[in-house]
Amino acid sequence: MPPAAPSFVFLPGAAASPVILHVPHSAREIPAEVRAGIVLDDAALEQELNHITDSHTAELAQEAARLAAVTPWRFVNCLSRLVVDPERFPDEREEMRAVGMGAVYTRTTHREVLRPTDTDADADAERLIARYFRPYAQAMTDAVAERLAAVGRAVVVDVHSYPGEPLPYELHGEGPRPPVCLGTDAFHTPADLLAAAQEAFGAAVGETGLDSPFSGAYVPLEYYGKDPRVSALMVEIRRDTYMTEPGGPANPGLTRLASALASLVTAVTG
Repeated sequence: MPPAAPSFVFLPGAAASPVILHVPHSAREIPAEVRAGIVLDDAALEQELNHITDSHTAELAQEAARLAAVTPWRFVNCLSRLVVDPERFPDEREEMRAVGMGAVYTRTTHREVLRPTDTDADADAERLIARYFRPYAQAMTDAVAERLAAVGRAVVVDVHSYPGEPLPYELHGEGPRPPVCLGTDAFHTPADLLAAAQEAFGAAVGETGLDSPFSGAYVPLEYYGKDPRVSALMVEIRRDTYMTEPGGPANPGLTRLASALASLVTAVTG
């Protein structure tokens, strides 16, 4: 039985652009057969989606792509991260497994039960990983490979958001929560990419932070820690700067932040 909605879309940009705007957590769609494995009632699920979804980030990336001098490519997850989280390690390397939030979540943002953890849980999780996680990972790998073949480099910019106040699931929620947090990777985030992001978002919001409350940057595992032609940066935008929390409408801040993201894209396109 096919998914209720496409799992992801890869939206073309300019042939000469190395930039892929990656939007993994913006959607709320959950296929019916996946919904059946979630124990929350409908009202509780809606509230969980309000907390866990990076609302409006797909629209933010779309507007940034429109404004950029050279149109970037966009890879957008069409399904909720409650189906699978495509940015988690699918194995014991993932630290969020400690709070039930590995590639397949078993706990909510408030550490309540999301999925059963009985004897069938591992088999159910593997089915979700095979059906959704691995095809997504392969498609992102292919997208990066395509940019490398076309222009000799790829710049993956993750577009995320995070709540103004820490949620119980956060492992590092005690640190600073700036308007924009830039997540970096020691191998894949070069100094010029970070500097361009600090300049672009600093001009828009006045303050950027580094690796707090979230750190790291997404790179397909085939290239991770191996290929310096693939650079990456995570952009985490505090939700109160552009929307009503939790899960409410966007406000004019979205346009300002989209313009800043467009400035970053233009700066690193070269």
